[in-house]
Formats: sequence, structure tokens, C-alpha cells
Amino acid sequence: MREIIQIQTGQCGNQIGQKFWETISGEHGINTDGQYVGDNDLQLERINVYFNEGHGGKYIPRGVLVDLEPATMDALRASEYGKIFRPDNFIYGQSGAGNNWAKGFYTEGAELVETILDVVRKEAENSEALQGFQFTHSLGGGTGSGLGSLLLSKVREEYPDRMLATFSVVPSPKVSDTIVEPYNAVLTVHQLVDNSDATYCIDNEALYDICLKTLKLSSPSYGDLNHLISCVMSGTSTSLRFPGQLNSDLRKLCVNMVPFPRLHFFMVGFAPLTAAGSKQYRNVTVPELTAQMFDAKNMMAASDPRHGRYLTVSTIFRGRLSTKEVENQMLAVQQKNSSYFVEWIPNSVKTTLCDIPPVGLKMSATFIGNSTAIQELFRRVNDQFTLMFRRKAFLHWYTGEGMDEMEFTEAESNMNDLVSEYQQYQEASAEGDDLEDDEYAEEGHETIEIEG
Repeated sequence: MREIIQIQTGQCGNQIGQKFWETISGEHGINTDGQYVGDNDLQLERINVYFNEGHGGKYIPRGVLVDLEPATMDALRASEYGKIFRPDNFIYGQSGAGNNWAKGFYTEGAELVETILDVVRKEAENSEALQGFQFTHSLGGGTGSGLGSLLLSKVREEYPDRMLATFSVVPSPKVSDTIVEPYNAVLTVHQLVDNSDATYCIDNEALYDICLKTLKLSSPSYGDLNHLISCVMSGTSTSLRFPGQLNSDLRKLCVNMVPFPRLHFFMVGFAPLTAAGSKQYRNVTVPELTAQMFDAKNMMAASDPRHGRYLTVSTIFRGRLSTKEVENQMLAVQQKNSSYFVEWIPNSVKTTLCDIPPVGLKMSATFIGNSTAIQELFRRVNDQFTLMFRRKAFLHWYTGEGMDEMEFTEAESNMNDLVSEYQQYQEASAEGDDLEDDEYAEEGHETIEIEG
């Protein structure tokens, strides 16, 4: 089995994580006590990807739940699925990170990190063939960003050959929960660029828009937003968990999606999303799923894919579908919208097909796109960061925890580099006029002159 360990940090990360466990427990027929109550052998065939089998046929999520204050954990324990987790896998501090990245990374978080790694090691040793880790966290607060970054770098150090995917809630243009969010976000992106293999960018504002405009919910709760994220999370891991006609996994996804190691920030979407009142008026078909999936309104990060170009796209279809129909649709999308795909990657859509649909749907599709338009998101955060950093506002909270001003400057320039890399590949053409020999040599491909 190719197991995945989920590490959820901070309040946001744990709430998303909890919704995810609820979603996949439903798909695998696991009830709130961890007992199997399903009706299909396929549900148990690869249940080990996310669950360990415990005493008396109880299934226990392979999740590590981390926070720097006890409140989130108490809420999780009291929730409907609270009893399903292993008590030892709840790890929390007492004082909280207080929205301060430095507290999560250097002081409070550093005290807890060994305890967390012990639990992670235990989970890794209990796996037969660990495929990788999946992190859920937000970039705005202190724990998810600071401790999340620290864990990411430690896990990367200890398991260099395993895949690390992160579901990261990024700051959105209109909804800001904390004032120092730009600092925390830039410092975290600095770590994500180096240590993560795939980062799925999600933001609250885009999720709100989907809930209000597409699902017609008048006042969406965090539960509704997190449910959308959990649909995508369960979609990305479908073919590890269920048999399909065309399989994919974390590693295949990254090989096909990441053309350059630093450019691994993805936009995600899910279809079908329909308002409850209009469900009876539509019949879900492959062309409909494809249309909604590629629709800019369906993206879960506030960046418009029409402002950039897709480097690569991965689509995951679930349900009883005709392979031929899916292939034709994907080809049609690329031909019709060729200006939105870079021309120097000829077949840039990867397709995965799985036979088993999510609970309550006939068929569904998950969209993962590596688009240069994601630079809008980094630009926006960077502008807010620069405004505060120029005046050195709030810096004393960070330097007081042992941070150096240089770290801020480094993180800022790393983010600027990321934006300009995206821009460079957006403008690159297939002819390669922009790739001068000297630039090629600079990147470590020295041109060798042969004498004689």
C-alpha cells in the first residue's frame, strides 16, 4: 500500500483536516466510531492509504493533529468524529502562537517539534510503503504558518525521498483575519518554495464566492467552505484509494504538473457544484463537468486563470465514464483555448479516471492547474508586505522571538523571484528566442567546447 500521513497544524488546518476525514470516512463506509458499515468490498481494498486498522476492526485515521493551544483540540474531540482519532496523535501546547510566525517557528513551536516528529515517525514505521505527507495549514496565522513551516522543513530533512503536498489557505484580497498576515504569509511561502513538492492554494474569498454565487448559500459557514476544500482533497487522492481505468498518485501528479521545481503552486477546482434548488434541472455529463471545471468562477484561489497561461493541468474524473469521451473533451479544451496554454508543453493536460464517484453523486471531476496567473496572489501579498516592512511596522514582535531582519528581506526577494519566474515562463514562446545561450549556461548547463 502507498500510505499517506496527514499533518494538520493550527486552527484552520485542523478544521479543514476534520472535514477531510469526515468526507473520506463517508467514502470508505466508516462510521463515527471507526467501524466499517459500508456495502462494497472496494471500500476496504485500499483503506490503508489513510487509515490504520486497530483493535476489533476499528479504523483509525493516519493523522497527526497539532496546535499550540488546547482549544482547537477540545473542539475536535467533542465533534461527531472526535472518537475516531488516536488520543496520542493530538499534540498541543498551552500558550498559542498569537498570530506570530516567529513564535510558531522559533520558540513555542520549536519546543513541541520533537514530540510531533516522534508521532510522525511512529506512523511512518507502521506504514508498508509510505508515499508521502499531506499538510493542511493556513499562511495567515501563527501556528499554521510558523509551526507548519518548521514541520515541513523537518519532515523534508528526515524523509527526503517522500512526496510533500500542502493544502495552504492563502490570504485573500478582501478577507483578512489578521493584520500581520502579509508577514506570516511571505515567510511561509519562502519555506514552501524550497520544501514542498506540491502546494494547493486555496483562499477564503474565492470559497465564499463559490458558496454565494454557485451554490446560492445566503450565509456560508466555515463548515461549508471546508467542505469544498475536502472535496478537492478527496479528489486528489482518489486513485490511491480506489481502482480506476487510468491511475495517478502523488508522485505521478508532481512529475506531470511541475515543469520547474520552484513552480509548484496550483489552483484547484471541483465540479459539479450546483445550487440545491436547481439540481433537478441539470443532468451531469462529461462536457458539463469539463466546462465548469475550467470556468474561472470555479477556482478556489482568487487569481483569474485568464490573466495567465496554464503550464500544466491535471483532471481527475470519478464515476462510470467513457474514457474516449473524456479524452475528446480534454483535447477540445486545449484546441479551443490554445492561447491559454503555453505552447512549449505540447500535451499539457493529464487525465485520471476512477470508477467510484463521491458519496451522493453519479460523477465528479477535480481540477488542478499550474497557471502563471497564480503570480497575482503572490504580487498582492508582496505589496502588502512591502508597505509594512518599509516602515518596519510590527517587526519588534518577530525580532523579540530571535528573528533577524535579514530573514524578512530574504523571504521578500525569494517571493519577488518567484513572481518574475512565473512571468518569464508566461511570456516564453516555443521558438526559444528568449532562451539565450548564456542564460542556459547560467542555470548550470555549461556549454562545453570540443577542441579539434
